[in-house]
Amino acid sequence: MKRNVFYLTGFMASGKSTVGPILANALGWIFFDLDKEIEKKEEMKITEIFELKGENYFRKIENELLKTLSKNNNAIISLGGGTVASEENFNLIVSSGKIIYLKSSPEAAYKRLKYKRDRPALLFEGDDLPTEKEFTDRINSLLEKRKKYYERADYIIDTDHFPVGKTVDKISRIIEKQLASN
Repeated sequence: MKRNVFYLTGFMASGKSTVGPILANALGWIFFDLDKEIEKKEEMKITEIFELKGENYFRKIENELLKTLSKNNNAIISLGGGTVASEENFNLIVSSGKIIYLKSSPEAAYKRLKYKRDRPALLFEGDDLPTEKEFTDRINSLLEKRKKYYERADYIIDTDHFPVGKTVDKISRIIEKQLASN
């Protein structure tokens, strides 16, 4: 039996954790947020895992949980911003489901992230807030590195100009069409 698993990928603050549970609810499916599952398993925040155990440890746990979650049926799984940048993860994802890239511009990411301090890739030295230029340079650099992975998705949805409800409707139609063609 073919499993119905759809993965939401995209840069930080593109809407994966917001759209995911609403989408799953609309479809009557289960929802998993990979980062939240990692935090639950490790009993600490992502920033703490990076700080105390390092990125390699985090990526190992991320891959293990991804293998487990990919075995679900009728599931929406929100991935961490860097999950698809691993070839092993990417191959696991495409072999078990479809990828939907929630695309957001660096400007939108900046607006959504400028006061957040829970993203390891966006932490800066010291207590001072980075300038807008420093912050957008970091976002652009990360986005540029990950873009080639994101753009390999089965579907690309722009999240900059649409409210959450419209985004969910758009993705629901894509999934229903995909299921009808199976």
